[in-house]
Amino acid sequence: MYWATELKPGRKIIFENAPYEILKYDQHVMGRWSSVINVKMKNLLTGAIVPKSFWDSDKFEEADVFKSAYEYLYEDGENYYFMNQKNYEQVFINSEAVWDAKFFLVEWGKVVLQEYNWNPINIELEPSVELEVMETPPWEKWDTATGGKKPATLSTWLVVQVPLFIGIWDIIKVDTRDKSYLSRA
Repeated sequence: MYWATELKPGRKIIFENAPYEILKYDQHVMGRWSSVINVKMKNLLTGAIVPKSFWDSDKFEEADVFKSAYEYLYEDGENYYFMNQKNYEQVFINSEAVWDAKFFLVEWGKVVLQEYNWNPINIELEPSVELEVMETPPWEKWDTATGGKKPATLSTWLVVQVPLFIGIWDIIKVDTRDKSYLSRA
């Protein structure tokens, strides 16, 4: 059990019969030793991010969310399929729950899935991933009017701004948090 004052970012709790992860925490002390806790939390089943306020005397049960190593296999339009690396069991996650993580999934790539009640609910991405450039305009040496950046379509259909020297078939590192170019791999 957690008190509301213990709801720090990264903590996983049960709220309204669903697992939530605390993203942001702020405590406002009122008079007479009571305080209001404002949090921003993510529903791990739906992906919805909601702001909530609690009293410091509110209690929450810890969500039994654990992580397992998987390999991404394929997607069929409705679901994304993964294989457990320990027992080779295959599981799937609905495409609505995958959200933007789909831009960073590469066949046979290693991912970590969060599981709740033994069912996969969320994909936990590495901070960066290596992807191949499939399409980008050619670089003209004198083309510097755009500030040295050009769009590039990657193998997962993600479009990022890359430096002018990046060409087709190059492998680049992309930040999974803000979808930005990091470096050439």
